[in-house]
Amino acid sequence: MFTNIRRWVSQFFNRSRTINNEPLNKVSLIGIILIDIFILINVFAGLNDISQWHLSPSQTYPCYAEWGNYRAQTTKNKDYEILRLSLFNQVNNRFSFQETYQRAEVGHLGKVSEVCLNYANLKDKIDTPENQRSQKTIEEKQAKISRLEQSNSNIRKQYDSTLLEKIAKQPREQSINAIAVEKAKQTLDQNNREISTLQAEISTLQNQLLSKPESTQFLALLKDGKQFSEVEAGYQKAEFWYPTIQLFFQALFLLPLILIALFVNNLAQRRGYGLIALMSWHLLVIFLIPLILKIFEFLQVGVLFQFLFDIVSVVFGGLLFLVSYLYIFLIPLLGFGLIKFFQKFVFNPKVQAANRVQSLHCIRCAKKLRQQDSHCPHCGYYQYVECQNCHDLTYKKLPYCKQCGVTQRVNNM
Repeated sequence: MFTNIRRWVSQFFNRSRTINNEPLNKVSLIGIILIDIFILINVFAGLNDISQWHLSPSQTYPCYAEWGNYRAQTTKNKDYEILRLSLFNQVNNRFSFQETYQRAEVGHLGKVSEVCLNYANLKDKIDTPENQRSQKTIEEKQAKISRLEQSNSNIRKQYDSTLLEKIAKQPREQSINAIAVEKAKQTLDQNNREISTLQAEISTLQNQLLSKPESTQFLALLKDGKQFSEVEAGYQKAEFWYPTIQLFFQALFLLPLILIALFVNNLAQRRGYGLIALMSWHLLVIFLIPLILKIFEFLQVGVLFQFLFDIVSVVFGGLLFLVSYLYIFLIPLLGFGLIKFFQKFVFNPKVQAANRVQSLHCIRCAKKLRQQDSHCPHCGYYQYVECQNCHDLTYKKLPYCKQCGVTQRVNNM
């Protein structure tokens, strides 16, 4: 096994830096590497673009996060706060909430949730000029309360020193404070009364905003547990399958490139086009690298990981680090299975040898041979072996002798 691995590695590097078994000069090798880097960057850019072709869970269910935050809040004024966030949208943006949600569909696969579109439509109905004026008035009153509270804070800071000056019978004109003791208390009382009045007015305006028909309709949707459960279930399902969808589209992007590079490489090798064979080999490796990386990335966040995560959660509770142990043992087993599959069915030496003998190519390197060649002029490989029955020469790695037809051992090198 290790001998085969060493041979594959040696062949890999040999094919990556030689043309017709002749070493590539350093300048040309550097040029090819720079081209490889440029293509690799563009391949990853293409993969990133195509992975976003399908709507993400947050794009399919854009109302889920805001709706979920609202239901999780326990503050008293959460109804008013979510209404406040719905105002001034069309003043600050060109598009309504519903148009913003729908624009995610442009140039993408998938549809935005109908429940979320209805959610956005109800939010847009709240954003009326009348409600905007009410909210602006509320904000002005809140700003005035902040100024009055700041004024009270400054007065209280000066009060103690002003009181000491009065006890010491210091003349008022020599005081470092702006307000006298009597005036300070009077101002504080007046400010507090004004703050209470403003707070009552704000409360009234907020209740008026909450009681508007468009507001009650929107709040009724927010408190509808059935509709939220539908959105939540859809979001979780979309989040579960999204990595798989991304891998599918990324593979769809890479597989044609891999197949074209493989076809060109095989054709160039058969016809002896050394430079084309070298370039197509580099392209094949470049296209395979991102695919392998994306597969491993998928294994960390995709369906398999979620499946193992759920099993460990049910069986072992909080011992989620055991997922790493499962991966450590499972991934090598899967890799071993894939290697055996490709060795037996895809890259079977018997099948490869039969095809190469039939088309008059070297059994080992697949380069073109002449009828009389017993050794490959490209790699030096001897094409024949002695038959155990008739002792005549027959092709290596083929199951039967071409002279007597007796079964041969095909594990020879």
